[in-house]
Amino acid sequence: MISDRLQWIDKDYPTAAREISRALNPAEKSEFAYHWGMQARAEQLPPAGDWRIWLILAGRGFGKTRAGAEWVRATAEACPEARIALVAATLTEARAVMVEGESGIIACSPPERRPVFEASLKRLRFPNGTQALIYSAQEPESLRGPQHSHAWCDEIAKWPLAHERATRCWDNLLMGLRLGDDPRIAATTTPRAVPLVQRLVQQDVADTVVITRGSTFDNTGHLPARFLDAMASEFAGSQLARQELDGELLADIEGALWTRSLIERCRFPGEAVPLARVVVAVDPPASATGDECGIVVAARGEDGIGRVLADCTISGASPAVWAEAVAAAARIWQADRVIAEANQGGAMVESVLRAADHALPVRLVHASRGKVARAEPVAALYTAGKVHHCGVFARLEDQLCGLLVGGAYAGPGRSPDRADALVWALAELLLHPAPRPSIHTL
Repeated sequence: MISDRLQWIDKDYPTAAREISRALNPAEKSEFAYHWGMQARAEQLPPAGDWRIWLILAGRGFGKTRAGAEWVRATAEACPEARIALVAATLTEARAVMVEGESGIIACSPPERRPVFEASLKRLRFPNGTQALIYSAQEPESLRGPQHSHAWCDEIAKWPLAHERATRCWDNLLMGLRLGDDPRIAATTTPRAVPLVQRLVQQDVADTVVITRGSTFDNTGHLPARFLDAMASEFAGSQLARQELDGELLADIEGALWTRSLIERCRFPGEAVPLARVVVAVDPPASATGDECGIVVAARGEDGIGRVLADCTISGASPAVWAEAVAAAARIWQADRVIAEANQGGAMVESVLRAADHALPVRLVHASRGKVARAEPVAALYTAGKVHHCGVFARLEDQLCGLLVGGAYAGPGRSPDRADALVWALAELLLHPAPRPSIHTL
């Protein structure tokens, strides 16, 4: 009989919901609105079994935050003695997303059982006595000492990588997870090839971690069409679409000069630094129907760090069109110099650029070595922490990860035009900086 009722609900949920609603009193109706098991997709619910770590590895907008918040709420209501750690990249994100966000713990709790956030104590206190404390992955030592029975770790792929903070934070959390009889962790994140995520995926092979995978498009019924259009516009056709939308953890190519984890370590940390120089680098196409015209904007800060600011690459454009795109980038970013490779077209490249803007500060460079050979010293700058990416440049980063030691290019596409423009820009800024004027006495 129960099985028949469940099948009826599965087949005609809206009708079933109305029928159930008519049979409920006001208090029960209020509770019904917060019944997560009736609203969630199957992959948003905790897996069965005796797991210790539940990792939700899924694309943007999948519903990871709601799943994590609902798991915390269910844990808190079932275990009044629970002590839960809420860990995010920063304390601000822990509060704004995990605790007070639209899909956070407070929002998904029924009014009569809604927890109270005590900001001064960094504590979320539930009516039944359960406590949840927020922590920042920027401060791994804050988790050295406190004990917990459960933890929700949000966007672990965003946790800071400098000085191994992410893995140190995770390890300190594990060492303090010793309260109760069944300590567990739920971790939610969009996949990125960072050490902590790779470590957990490898543990899944040994059956110590249960992984739920999912895509942005699993949740289209609850996502604005404009958001889906923006994601398609930003990432369509790139390997990062598989990561950011499909929730796939991209593997590095063996022998690549750049790896995904290396680029993630070089993601801009956010501090504002005055810029000493800004350049626009151009890798012109051989023809309007051939390769892309690589256009990359980069700068050197007064701290000596190179910064990739924009990828303005254009495809299928005539010389007049791509030259205007270069001139526009130079105006917008107030570039000190435009670096243009002259191997394709020679003096014609300079004349086309000056036709777009006669005052454009153009300097032609000639490639005496192949693209990959020129890229090797620039890749070494990334390894040394001398370059930051101020944003996510999906197609540019795909090309960087396709450049191999030894001179080969593994794609995507037949030519790494964006990557070549980046190499010219950073070489100009960091490997061949303009000499500073000086006065010599005779």
